[in-house]
Amino acid sequence: MSKKIKKNWYDYMWIFSVTYLVLGFFNIIFAWLGLICFILPLAISIIHGSKAYCNKYCGRGQLLDMLGRKFSLSRNKVPPKFLRSKWFRYGFLTFFMTMFLLMLYNTYLVFAGASLKEVVTLLWVFKLPWHWAGTTAAPSWVAQFAFGFYSVMLTSTILGIITMILFRPRSWCVYCPMGSMTQGICTIKYKGENKDGRKSERDSGIVEVISK
Repeated sequence: MSKKIKKNWYDYMWIFSVTYLVLGFFNIIFAWLGLICFILPLAISIIHGSKAYCNKYCGRGQLLDMLGRKFSLSRNKVPPKFLRSKWFRYGFLTFFMTMFLLMLYNTYLVFAGASLKEVVTLLWVFKLPWHWAGTTAAPSWVAQFAFGFYSVMLTSTILGIITMILFRPRSWCVYCPMGSMTQGICTIKYKGENKDGRKSERDSGIVEVISK
């Protein structure tokens, strides 16, 4: 008989990702919780020079893996070379950060007196009215940031699901903006290789995704 693999607490982080999306549907202010997924990966890579967040703690990665493997929703095909190339990964990161800065600018405009836009923008193109999601009497700029940030999180989740279906379960991890940023930080921190000649942990995320 095969032994059951003992799970750790961080193996259930996918619950956080699902709960986050559900809460944002009913109260947009919960979108601020998504900042945890931005700050933690950067902090871990800066302090420890590690992609531990991507490999262990990323709830979205776990969710995609579960949907693709347990529920067999993935074609389980190796992602195309262009998807994991540097020009695509860092090009997508540049585009992603441009949209993020635009989101911050819109938040500033509301802070300066512009009208609140109760809209979630899907895939940066499709505007979905989201006026039913309560704001708990929060300041308009707080709500505007929440609408924008939820748009970013929902869009990246949908992109992850699309690539999960088309390719391997965690193919999103190949070009995830946070993964690209943490990998860049680890590259600078370790300059490519450890003293013993082995590749540092910064590379393990992409290698793991492609090899599974």
